[in-house]
This record gives sequence, C-alpha cells and structure tokens, in this order.
Amino acid sequence: MEKVNPRWCFSPFLYRSLNPCAFTVFILLGTEENSLMELLRFMYSGKLTTIEPTLLLDILMPADKFEVPACIRYCSQLLISRPMTTESALLYLGHPCSILMAAEVQSLVRAAKGFLANKYKDFDKFQDELMNISLVGIEAIFLSSDLHVLCEDVVYYFLLKWARVRYYYSEEERRKVLSYRLLPLVRFSNMSCDALQKVLTCEDVDIDHEYLTKHIAEVLLHKAYPNQMEGGLAANVTTCWQFAERAYDFRLLRVVAFNQPCPQVTVYMDLKRDECSRLFPSGGICSQMFHLAGHKFYLLANCKMVEQATSYSFALSLHIFDEPAGSICLDIEFAARTKPIGKFVSKYGYKNTMTGDWSQGCSDLFGMPWSTFIADDSLFIDGVLYLRADLTLVEQPELQT
Repeated sequence: MEKVNPRWCFSPFLYRSLNPCAFTVFILLGTEENSLMELLRFMYSGKLTTIEPTLLLDILMPADKFEVPACIRYCSQLLISRPMTTESALLYLGHPCSILMAAEVQSLVRAAKGFLANKYKDFDKFQDELMNISLVGIEAIFLSSDLHVLCEDVVYYFLLKWARVRYYYSEEERRKVLSYRLLPLVRFSNMSCDALQKVLTCEDVDIDHEYLTKHIAEVLLHKAYPNQMEGGLAANVTTCWQFAERAYDFRLLRVVAFNQPCPQVTVYMDLKRDECSRLFPSGGICSQMFHLAGHKFYLLANCKMVEQATSYSFALSLHIFDEPAGSICLDIEFAARTKPIGKFVSKYGYKNTMTGDWSQGCSDLFGMPWSTFIADDSLFIDGVLYLRADLTLVEQPELQT
C-alpha cells in the first residue's frame, strides 16, 4: 500500500474552509506548496515559521484566496515591523492586492510609499538612481509634496525621459504609461509659462494630447477659480491632480499681466517666517521666471550686509535673465502687506533703464536690522511675508540695426 504524505491530511474543518478547486490548483503548483503549508500551520497554531519578506508576500496569496483575514493581518504586521529597504518597498507596492486584502495591507503600502518618498526626496542627488526604479516606485516618489526639485518643469521632463528609457521597445505601452500614470503626477499649475506652452503645443506621439490638454485646462481653471469649481469637475481635479507646492528651489509666483495702456506686470511672492530665518546670514531665494516686453525676469530675496550700518537686513532685487537688444526703461515698485489693515504698502520705487546684464533692488527693504525684521509681526501676517513687485514698461526697446 502506498504511503500517504501526511502534509495532504486535512481535518474536516480545514477542508471545509478551503475552496476545493483552488486547493487542487495549489497542489498542482508545487512552487506555492510552501506558502500553502505555512497558511495551514497558521490556521492550526496562529504562527508562521518565517519572517522573510518574500515568503510572507507569498503566504498572502493563499491567505487571500482562501479568505483567511487573520493571516493577512499577521503577515502585514510582520512586514511592517521589518526594516524597510528600496527593494522591499518596491516589492510591497508591486504585489497584487485583492479587495479583501486591500484594507489589511493598506498600512504596509503607506509605509512603503512613505519610505521611498523620503529616501528619494532630494531629486538632484538621486536622479540617476531613479532611472532604475520601477513604475510603482516612481509613482510613489513623484506623488509626494516633499520632493526637493529645482522646479516643476524638471519633473515633467524627467518623467518623459524615464518612460522613453524604460519602455523603449513598446510605443503603445510607453504612450499609455506616460499619458495615464506618469503625467498626472506633474503639477501643471506650478509649471513655468514657457514649459506649459511647449507641453500644449508639442506633437509628441508618446502622449495622448487630447486627454492631457483636457486635464491641464481643468487644472488651470481650478487654480484661477477655486471657489467656482463645484461638483464633479472639482472633485475629479482634486482627486487626480496635486496642487500643493513641492520643495522648489525656484519660488512660485502669482502673476497678473496687462498690455494696455502700457505693458505692465504685477507679481506676488509669499515667504514664510521660517524660510526668511534660514536666509541669515547669506542665503537667498530666487523666484521662477516671469515675462515682460519679451524678456524674462526673476526676483531675489536675500539677507544682505548693509555696509553703512555694518548690520544685516532683508533685501529684494529684480534681475533680467536675458540681455535686451538695446535698452528698456522700467518703473519698478516693491510693496509688502502690513498690519493692521493688511493692505500692500509701497517700500521701494525706482525708474531705471535696462542695458546688458542688469539688476535693480533695495538692500534694506524695510529700513530695519535683520533681528528687528524677523521678529516684526506687522510684516509677517499669520507667519507669512507677502511681497509684491510692479513693473511697468515706460519705453519700448530700441532695435539694433
């Protein structure tokens, strides 16, 4: 008489708890035999013989198929208690998850996403390494608002590069991944005007332009009219697109431009008190670019030594990025909101003719030492310094012949 392997001897209770068809499949698939035996051991004793992440994930599969939520919880708790690595985090995020398993492993998924977002938040430092991260990892990293990056334009161009390298041989898959999984991670409302125009006008075959244009329009509408966006459209935008600022090197601006009666632009830049505190003694914050009369400008806020007073103060200056052909005459005004009224009050005004590599500003915008400025609650309204710069074109540039 053939000897029966005791591993296949099940109690009536255990047999009733298993789906017979699924059990037969597991028996035939020898590669999953160990995970099934671990599940049976847990059902009898409430314990497992392994804490290896890969094996625990394997056990989750039969635990899910045979609907053993206690085992799913137990495996998830063991995985969370293990030290997280890039490899294990990607393993967890890439693991298939059914509806039954979703609630139990949610904390594990959150931990894996948080680990990757925190480890790779310095984009410049890990840019090359990110090219080797799988899609689920890239999604977790670029979903984060803590990502430290030069500007949102960099995020867009990196994701294009990543998709083209990783899906080089599959045009259809590349287009699908880019359009519906990666580009929704880009915060288009925070992109520069130049980059956004290129995105909207490009004819890249790797992108579903109809889908992308529709979503960019929704994002910009939400940014321009947040209180008017109601119902399904607002809910869709809030769910699919992230609006929070990342940790950008170039500070975002709110820009209002006029063409009549003369070209004029008003830009608003907000700085938190702790950001200003970190400027001492020689730090600076650059704004993103903005345009006037066909030229690119940016603001620079910094802590500067006032030579006459031998003390530090808050400085604000305007810089031109490209050298003008000829000269441009500008009226410049810097203002800040102040208490108790909360309106903008002019702090600096100047009319200047721009030629060549040009900058203009005030090395002591508020006329007070740094220590007095940083503690002044009339300037920091709810902990935020609100700045405004007004630029008006007085004279059109002369064209060189």
